[in-house]
This record gives sequence, structure tokens and C-alpha cells, in this order.
Amino acid sequence: MSYSTPSQVVARQLAYFEGKHVLLAGELEDTFATELLGSAESVSIFTTNLAYANQMRRYDAINVQFGESYSAMPNVDMVLLYWPKAKAEAEFLLSMLMASLGQDTEIVVVGENRSGVRSIEKMFTPYGTVTKFDSARRCGFYWGQCTNEPTPFNLDDWYKSYPLHLGEHTLTIRSLPGVFSHGELDVGSKLLLDTLPSLSGEVFDFGCGAGVIGAAIKLLYPTANITMVDISALAVASARETLRFNELDGTVLASDVYSEVSSKFDHIVSNPPFHAGLKTHYAATETFLQRAPEFLNRQGQLTVVANSFLRYPPFIESAFGHCDTPAKNNKFAIYHAVKTA
Repeated sequence: MSYSTPSQVVARQLAYFEGKHVLLAGELEDTFATELLGSAESVSIFTTNLAYANQMRRYDAINVQFGESYSAMPNVDMVLLYWPKAKAEAEFLLSMLMASLGQDTEIVVVGENRSGVRSIEKMFTPYGTVTKFDSARRCGFYWGQCTNEPTPFNLDDWYKSYPLHLGEHTLTIRSLPGVFSHGELDVGSKLLLDTLPSLSGEVFDFGCGAGVIGAAIKLLYPTANITMVDISALAVASARETLRFNELDGTVLASDVYSEVSSKFDHIVSNPPFHAGLKTHYAATETFLQRAPEFLNRQGQLTVVANSFLRYPPFIESAFGHCDTPAKNNKFAIYHAVKTA
């Protein structure tokens, strides 16, 4: 079995987990939790990633919880935190988990040095102390314990807001840490919003993040019916909050690409994701593009924005028979196709 580099480092230190009730959280991407069953008394998982949750639910011995906030599981006395790609998300997870689990909870933190895992020593100060006990494969392995009374956790305190101006309209975007477009509008989404075609009917936003595109479409085209999906529970919660805050209607679902989608649409509009952790990952977006015609009505349109270096046109051409580029700048391109068959 091939494990991630952080998991390989944890495998060197299994003695830390002997007899413990271990909760895994953070940037989880392999099945190493099953290996811990041989050392720990019990193993559970908290994840904000639907695909990972579904993958690990196949193992009956592991209790898996998916969502934007953690609900305490019985007997957990140790957290194994895989350092997430965003420092703000690490702070968010620590606050949530320590508030729920309380004093005396042990914590192990593992992550690649280039991801900023060294920040854990200072970040954990409000809860107690952590110390590095191993370093290998350019990763750090830290152990510590919560010795202070954690501050109560309130999810609403972690939303960050910023205004988005759309001509004479203004949206307020609300997002949680670790969500794409957290705190500011990305350049690609801006190009997409600046070049949107006229939209009506059923509109689908894949990889919605904080709900920027879907909320903007609903504001600009009130008669459109918006459906947004994202694999991240933090993104789903953020998109729902963006809609609520701006008094807009829409449906937001946690979905692994089209896994929870059963209807068809007149428009698919997206700034599709291509990053997973510190590595570039395209598989989900390739699936999204290749299967797009299945979820479009006749004459339905696909409009996406992407970094120009990404080779998405061949996938769109394969799926639709053509691919147009109605707009482009020095970094991003808009791709468009129509379902004609």
C-alpha cells in the first residue's frame, strides 16, 4: 500500500498511538487510518472532503464524520492532525477540535515542511505546548497536549466577508478558512464574471467554493435557478451562507463531481478546481468536463475559466465536438461549448 509522505513519517512513530482513541483530521488523502487500527484502541475520522469520507466509510472499524463542524465522538483522547494547505484552516481545525475535546487531549501534527507545519509550535500556544519529535522525508512530526481550557468554538466567528462589486450591484461574499476565494476574489473568477453570457433557466456551478459565481449569477439574472456543488463541506457551508447573507435563493450540495446530481441544466458555469493540497490534481475536473454533456439539456452551454496552461480544450472538444475561446488574458482563458447532439 502506498501512503503519503506524512503518513510514512507517522508510521515510524506508532508507539505514540498505542492504546489511544485517535481522531484523524486535516489534509487526509490515503488509507493510513486502517494501519493505526493495529496500534490504537479505536480510530475515527473527521473530514470536510466528501470523496475522502466516502472512501473511508468502506471500513466498518473506522467511524467517519463528514461536515463543516465537528460533533464530539466518545472516548477520543488523541488527535492526529495532517497539516492542511492553508494556515488559516489549521487554526480553524485546532480551535474546533480542542474546544470539543478539551483539556488533556493529546495531539500529533504531521506535515511537509514546505506547507508551513513549523507554525504549529506557535499556533498551539493557547492550548499548551507541542514539540518536534521526528523529522524525515522533509516532514515534521510533532507531539503535544492541550493543558489549558480552550475557548468555546462558534462557527459563525470564522466567516470572513468581502464585497464584490458587479456594476451597480454589490454582493457580500462569506467564506470559511480553507475555501477557494477566501477573503478575496481570484483573478480567474473575475474574468469569468466579466464575460458571462446572458443566463436563464437551470444553471449549475461546479466547484462553487464560497459561492461567488452562483450568487453573482442569481443577483444578475434573478430568474435563473442556481444549483451549486462542491466536494468540501466548508465550501458548501460558505456558499449557503453567501446566499443567505445576500437574501438570494439557490441549492447548494456536497457532491463528488456529479455524484449527488440527478437533474439536467441549461448552463454549466464554473471555475473548476485543479489543486489538491500542495500537488496539482486534475482528475475531478477532467471528469467534470467529459461528462458535462450528460447533464446539459439540448443546446445547453458550458462556460468555464481556467489557467491558460491547463490543457482543458482537448477534453471539451472530446465531449462536445468543439471548444471556443471567447476571452483570454495573459493568465486565464474562457472556454465555451454548446451541446448540439
